[in-house]
Amino acid sequence: MTQILLGQGERSLPARIFDTSKAMGEFIAVLLLADITAARQAGRRYLLGCPGGRTPMIVYRALGQQAAAAQADCSHVTIVMMDDYLVQTGNGFAHCPEDAHYSCRRAAREDIAGVINDGLPTDCRIPPAQIWFPDPAQPAAYDARLRAAGGIDLFITASGATDGHVAFNAPGSDLDSESRIVRLPDSTRRDNLRTFPRFTGLEDVPTHGVTIGLGTIRALSRQVILLLHGPDKRGAVQRLASSRDFDPQLPSSFIFTCQQAQIYLDREALP
Repeated sequence: MTQILLGQGERSLPARIFDTSKAMGEFIAVLLLADITAARQAGRRYLLGCPGGRTPMIVYRALGQQAAAAQADCSHVTIVMMDDYLVQTGNGFAHCPEDAHYSCRRAAREDIAGVINDGLPTDCRIPPAQIWFPDPAQPAAYDARLRAAGGIDLFITASGATDGHVAFNAPGSDLDSESRIVRLPDSTRRDNLRTFPRFTGLEDVPTHGVTIGLGTIRALSRQVILLLHGPDKRGAVQRLASSRDFDPQLPSSFIFTCQQAQIYLDREALP
């Protein structure tokens, strides 16, 4: 494992480079499982910030395998989800149907909690009630809920391949933004054609979402990690390498302003 420096000036951060994305996922899972176990031993809950999509699946799979091998107790873990697609209703917006192929609520249940829980005894699993989402009826209440819970222990983040979005925080998002409803730009919607391949075209992708804010993650997370792997993330890595600070046109550059920030790359993501 080697390192490179991303960013220019005082805000620059070392980025750890792994030979493969699988090795990256296994490394992060080891750290996560140790943190989760320590929280359990201290008698406190553990809040894990999770995006959906392709990038973090390497971590969820490795964590599930390692938790199963150790028969770890994860019943104190709360999954803090980032966002979800919305549909318009007569009174505003609501979550998209939970059984939709693009539903982040479905992905959280099946692809995150389901994968982590798979090899664990029933009483050691993450309960469904401990999967949290921002509520489109009261998005700002999400920040209050997280604050009241003591904050997020570790937030996993990723960068949109073409526009650097984080959750549904698109280019132009404020560094101090809070949880809110947003209109999704075409660049973010195009990225998600690959995330959800059952979309047949851009016209199928919802135009609005509810998202956690960049400011929410920064203010309420004790650790934040940014994952970039695969050749489609080379452009994002190149832009991060030349950034001097947070660039509103590259939301993932918010990592330079986060507490206990870490960046992880695989070799395929190197420009």
